[in-house]
Amino acid sequence: MGILARIRRSRLPVEAKRPFAASEHLVAWAPVGNGHATGGSAGDGYLVATNRGLWLPGRDERLGWHEIHKATWSGRELVVTPARLVRSAGEAPDAPADVFTDDEPVSYRIGDPGELPYQVRVRVTRSVAFSTHHELPNGGVRVVARRIPGVDGLHWALRYDEGTVLIGPDHDLVAELLAQARNTVETG
Repeated sequence: MGILARIRRSRLPVEAKRPFAASEHLVAWAPVGNGHATGGSAGDGYLVATNRGLWLPGRDERLGWHEIHKATWSGRELVVTPARLVRSAGEAPDAPADVFTDDEPVSYRIGDPGELPYQVRVRVTRSVAFSTHHELPNGGVRVVARRIPGVDGLHWALRYDEGTVLIGPDHDLVAELLAQARNTVETG
Protein backbone atom coordinates (compact mmCIF):
# COMPACT_ATOMS: atom_id res chain seq x y z
CA MET A 1 0.00 0.00 0.00
CA GLY A 2 1.44 3.37 -1.01
CA ILE A 3 1.91 6.25 1.41
CA LEU A 4 -1.08 8.23 0.09
CA ALA A 5 -3.33 5.18 0.36
CA ARG A 6 -2.14 4.65 3.94
CA ILE A 7 -2.86 8.26 4.87
CA ARG A 8 -6.32 8.05 3.30
CA ARG A 9 -6.92 4.73 5.06
CA SER A 10 -5.95 6.19 8.45
CA ARG A 11 -8.82 8.69 8.30
CA LEU A 12 -12.07 7.32 9.62
CA PRO A 13 -15.04 8.21 7.39
CA VAL A 14 -17.46 10.66 9.01
CA GLU A 15 -20.29 8.10 8.97
CA ALA A 16 -18.08 5.65 10.92
CA LYS A 17 -17.24 8.01 13.80
CA ARG A 18 -17.91 6.67 17.28
CA PRO A 19 -17.94 8.36 20.71
CA PHE A 20 -14.36 7.52 21.71
CA ALA A 21 -13.32 7.83 25.36
CA ALA A 22 -10.78 10.57 26.19
CA SER A 23 -7.75 8.25 25.95
CA GLU A 24 -9.14 6.10 23.12
CA HIS A 25 -7.62 6.28 19.65
CA LEU A 26 -8.15 4.64 16.27
CA VAL A 27 -5.89 1.74 15.24
CA ALA A 28 -7.74 0.28 12.21
CA TRP A 29 -11.12 0.21 10.48
CA ALA A 30 -12.85 -1.54 7.62
CA PRO A 31 -16.17 -1.16 5.83
CA VAL A 32 -18.56 -4.09 5.95
CA GLY A 33 -21.50 -4.22 3.71
CA ASN A 34 -24.17 -5.36 1.39
CA GLY A 35 -26.05 -7.20 4.10
CA HIS A 36 -23.32 -9.79 4.63
CA ALA A 37 -23.09 -9.46 8.41
CA THR A 38 -24.84 -12.27 10.24
CA GLY A 39 -25.56 -12.94 13.85
CA GLY A 40 -26.60 -10.09 16.08
CA SER A 41 -25.72 -7.08 14.00
CA ALA A 42 -26.65 -4.97 11.00
CA GLY A 43 -25.27 -5.65 7.55
CA ASP A 44 -23.77 -2.36 6.48
CA GLY A 45 -21.43 -0.13 8.40
CA TYR A 46 -17.90 -0.10 9.70
CA LEU A 47 -15.82 -2.20 12.06
CA VAL A 48 -13.69 0.23 14.06
CA ALA A 49 -10.76 -0.96 16.18
CA THR A 50 -9.28 1.27 18.87
CA ASN A 51 -6.72 0.77 21.61
CA ARG A 52 -9.69 -0.02 23.90
CA GLY A 53 -11.70 -2.46 21.80
CA LEU A 54 -13.82 -3.10 18.72
CA TRP A 55 -16.87 -1.10 17.65
CA LEU A 56 -19.33 -3.29 15.74
CA PRO A 57 -21.98 -2.02 13.30
CA GLY A 58 -25.40 -1.74 14.88
CA ARG A 59 -24.09 -1.51 18.46
CA ASP A 60 -23.84 1.64 20.53
CA GLU A 61 -21.03 0.41 22.79
CA ARG A 62 -17.60 -0.94 22.03
CA LEU A 63 -16.60 -4.50 22.90
CA GLY A 64 -13.44 -4.34 24.99
CA TRP A 65 -10.63 -6.62 23.82
CA HIS A 66 -11.11 -8.58 27.05
CA GLU A 67 -14.78 -9.09 26.13
CA ILE A 68 -13.98 -11.01 22.96
CA HIS A 69 -13.56 -14.75 23.49
CA LYS A 70 -12.60 -15.51 19.93
CA ALA A 71 -12.00 -13.76 16.62
CA THR A 72 -11.23 -15.58 13.37
CA TRP A 73 -10.36 -14.25 9.93
CA SER A 74 -11.00 -16.38 6.82
CA GLY A 75 -9.47 -13.98 4.34
CA ARG A 76 -12.76 -12.22 3.65
CA GLU A 77 -14.90 -12.77 6.73
CA LEU A 78 -14.24 -11.75 10.33
CA VAL A 79 -16.12 -13.78 12.96
CA VAL A 80 -16.24 -12.28 16.46
CA THR A 81 -17.45 -14.31 19.45
CA PRO A 82 -18.19 -11.95 22.34
CA ALA A 83 -18.16 -13.04 25.97
CA ARG A 84 -21.44 -13.04 27.86
CA LEU A 85 -21.45 -12.64 31.66
CA VAL A 86 -23.35 -15.53 33.24
CA ARG A 87 -22.65 -14.83 36.89
CA SER A 88 -20.74 -12.07 38.69
CA ALA A 89 -17.96 -12.88 41.14
CA GLY A 90 -19.26 -13.77 44.58
CA GLU A 91 -22.85 -14.17 43.38
CA ALA A 92 -22.81 -17.91 44.12
CA PRO A 93 -20.37 -20.51 45.51
CA ASP A 94 -19.42 -21.56 41.96
CA ALA A 95 -18.46 -17.98 41.06
CA PRO A 96 -15.24 -17.06 42.91
CA ALA A 97 -14.58 -14.93 39.78
CA ASP A 98 -16.84 -13.66 37.01
CA VAL A 99 -18.24 -16.56 34.97
CA PHE A 100 -18.51 -16.10 31.21
CA THR A 101 -19.79 -18.09 28.26
CA ASP A 102 -19.70 -17.50 24.52
CA ASP A 103 -22.33 -15.16 23.18
CA GLU A 104 -23.69 -15.57 19.67
CA PRO A 105 -20.87 -15.20 17.10
CA VAL A 106 -21.22 -12.31 14.69
CA SER A 107 -19.64 -12.45 11.23
CA TYR A 108 -18.81 -9.67 8.80
CA ARG A 109 -17.76 -9.86 5.17
CA ILE A 110 -15.01 -7.38 4.52
CA GLY A 111 -13.89 -6.49 1.00
CA ASP A 112 -11.02 -4.19 1.98
CA PRO A 113 -9.81 -5.26 5.44
CA GLY A 114 -6.63 -3.19 5.68
CA GLU A 115 -4.97 -3.79 9.06
CA LEU A 116 -8.21 -4.64 10.86
CA PRO A 117 -7.93 -8.48 11.06
CA TYR A 118 -4.31 -8.25 12.18
CA GLN A 119 -5.08 -5.64 14.85
CA VAL A 120 -8.05 -7.64 16.16
CA ARG A 121 -5.97 -10.83 16.43
CA VAL A 122 -3.04 -9.12 18.12
CA ARG A 123 -5.16 -7.18 20.60
CA VAL A 124 -7.45 -10.05 21.59
CA THR A 125 -4.41 -12.31 22.05
CA ARG A 126 -2.52 -9.64 23.99
CA SER A 127 -5.46 -9.20 26.37
CA VAL A 128 -4.96 -12.78 27.66
CA ALA A 129 -2.31 -12.75 30.40
CA PHE A 130 -2.96 -16.29 31.65
CA SER A 131 -5.16 -19.18 30.56
CA THR A 132 -5.33 -22.78 31.65
CA HIS A 133 -7.94 -25.51 31.28
CA HIS A 134 -8.83 -28.03 34.00
CA GLU A 135 -10.90 -31.18 33.85
CA LEU A 136 -13.54 -31.41 36.56
CA PRO A 137 -15.50 -34.45 37.73
CA ASN A 138 -18.58 -33.11 35.89
CA GLY A 139 -16.93 -31.28 32.95
CA GLY A 140 -14.22 -28.68 32.68
CA VAL A 141 -13.32 -25.06 33.36
CA ARG A 142 -10.91 -22.54 31.86
CA VAL A 143 -9.30 -20.11 34.32
CA VAL A 144 -8.36 -16.89 32.55
CA ALA A 145 -6.70 -13.62 33.51
CA ARG A 146 -7.30 -10.78 31.03
CA ARG A 147 -5.82 -7.32 30.69
CA ILE A 148 -8.37 -4.53 30.38
CA PRO A 149 -7.09 -1.47 28.50
CA GLY A 150 -6.84 1.52 30.82
CA VAL A 151 -7.21 -0.59 34.00
CA ASP A 152 -4.35 -1.68 36.26
CA GLY A 153 -4.07 -5.32 37.23
CA LEU A 154 -5.73 -8.40 35.80
CA HIS A 155 -9.37 -9.39 35.57
CA TRP A 156 -9.85 -13.05 36.54
CA ALA A 157 -12.66 -15.04 34.97
CA LEU A 158 -13.96 -18.58 34.62
CA ARG A 159 -15.34 -20.17 31.49
CA TYR A 160 -16.99 -23.53 32.07
CA ASP A 161 -17.06 -26.06 29.23
CA GLU A 162 -20.39 -26.56 27.53
CA GLY A 163 -22.43 -29.10 29.46
CA THR A 164 -20.61 -28.57 32.75
CA VAL A 165 -23.00 -28.20 35.67
CA LEU A 166 -22.27 -24.77 37.14
CA ILE A 167 -23.80 -25.35 40.53
CA GLY A 168 -22.44 -28.57 41.87
CA PRO A 169 -19.81 -30.29 43.94
CA ASP A 170 -16.92 -28.82 41.94
CA HIS A 171 -17.15 -25.27 43.30
CA ASP A 172 -14.53 -25.82 46.04
CA LEU A 173 -12.15 -27.33 43.50
CA VAL A 174 -12.71 -24.42 41.08
CA ALA A 175 -12.01 -21.89 43.85
CA GLU A 176 -8.78 -23.75 44.62
CA LEU A 177 -7.75 -23.83 40.95
CA LEU A 178 -8.40 -20.08 40.69
CA ALA A 179 -6.31 -19.42 43.83
CA GLN A 180 -3.46 -21.54 42.40
CA ALA A 181 -3.59 -19.63 39.11
CA ARG A 182 -3.52 -16.27 40.87
CA ASN A 183 -0.57 -17.43 42.97
CA THR A 184 1.27 -18.65 39.87
CA VAL A 185 0.86 -15.30 38.13
CA GLU A 186 1.70 -13.20 41.19
CA THR A 187 4.83 -15.16 42.13
CA GLY A 188 5.93 -15.55 38.50
